[in-house]
Amino acid sequence: MGDIKRLFTIAFLEKDRWQLYFKGVGVTITVAVFAAVIGVILGTIVALMKLNTGRDGKKRISGVIADIYIDIIRGTPSVLQLMIMWFIILKSVKNGILVASLSFGINSGAYVAEIIRAGILAVDSGQMEAGRSLGLSRFLTMRYIILPQAAKNALPPLCNEFITLLKETAIVGYVGLSDLTRTANQISSATYEAFMPLIGAAVIYFVIIKVLTILCGRLERRLRQSDNR
Repeated sequence: MGDIKRLFTIAFLEKDRWQLYFKGVGVTITVAVFAAVIGVILGTIVALMKLNTGRDGKKRISGVIADIYIDIIRGTPSVLQLMIMWFIILKSVKNGILVASLSFGINSGAYVAEIIRAGILAVDSGQMEAGRSLGLSRFLTMRYIILPQAAKNALPPLCNEFITLLKETAIVGYVGLSDLTRTANQISSATYEAFMPLIGAAVIYFVIIKVLTILCGRLERRLRQSDNR
């Protein structure tokens, strides 16, 4: 018990190292939130591009571009995408938060696109016909009738995507950001004790993700209750 207390003191209390963990959590959440916003916006656009077909049912150029984007992003590791963004595409930009948010946002967009697309396809096709019969254009019908219902269908998997995104940000140390994972590694190197910093970081991740999971569960239950009314 004494050893655990000593290790805890060294890893968290000595030299106010708890503040480093706090800052690391802030970096992790900041990148995840910005990336999620970018991912939802980009994913919605890509989903609509993928669903944009001609009257003969064939895909248009926009749909082909969307497919290529999704295939490339889902077919390559996120850490490699982050390094390409940092060392090649945005090598002149030294803002790690910006680069990491863009990289993870583009990565998340490919997965969000499939989630949004599934949500749109889950809406009864008669909704589009009803909107058009009321004199609305295809765009307005999609905006005011289809997308709100699709968003409701997509919210639970979007919550799960955000949780996954939060965990994936553990690699932002590659672009020089001191997130929670890198902070734990730095403290391990400084104290020559790996156990408590790494376990502490794991516990912090677990608590954050557990809270998000509970919130997502409550959201799903509310959505089911509203569907049953």
